[in-house]
Amino acid sequence: MTVVRSVVLFLLAALAEIGGAWLIWQGWREHRGLWWIAAGVLALGAYGFVATFQPDPNFGRILAAYGGVFVAASLAWGMAVDGFRPDRWDLLGAALCLAGVAVIMYAPRTS
Repeated sequence: MTVVRSVVLFLLAALAEIGGAWLIWQGWREHRGLWWIAAGVLALGAYGFVATFQPDPNFGRILAAYGGVFVAASLAWGMAVDGFRPDRWDLLGAALCLAGVAVIMYAPRTS
């Protein structure tokens, strides 16, 4: 159950961070206005809180692992929202990042 909770939290964090950055991008680069930027800032703030609910107490480990989730989730966001089509190298890179996440977060450890 702890692994499932952790994975869900990583996905929520990715949604908040990537979504927040995308909203700011839309507000500024696509000239959609300050409300889009404000929503993006709020989403980015939410990302910071979501990470604190991870069961592992080590900030560095959580953020390092989240980096791998961010890579894969960014490609997925691009596919779903912007019509981006990753090539095999993008997919291989994302798979390697997710393998790194699994090692960092879920490898058995001794105290």
